[in-house]
Amino acid sequence: MTYFERLHPWCIVKLLPNCQRIVVARFRKRNDADDHFRILQRLVKEVTFAIVFDIPPQSPLPKE
Repeated sequence: MTYFERLHPWCIVKLLPNCQRIVVARFRKRNDADDHFRILQRLVKEVTFAIVFDIPPQSPLPKE
């Protein structure tokens, strides 16, 4: 995960068949994601979008 992605954990994703998804936009704040999500829903009615919190993957613990 890049530094930019870690700074912007809230994502709007486009839901695709077979449990796939495409990240459409990233935001630092949930409110910004909600506002953008509402606009997308009005403009693109035939596509399903969702807001997700993208948690960075855990780094493995060092072995002793």
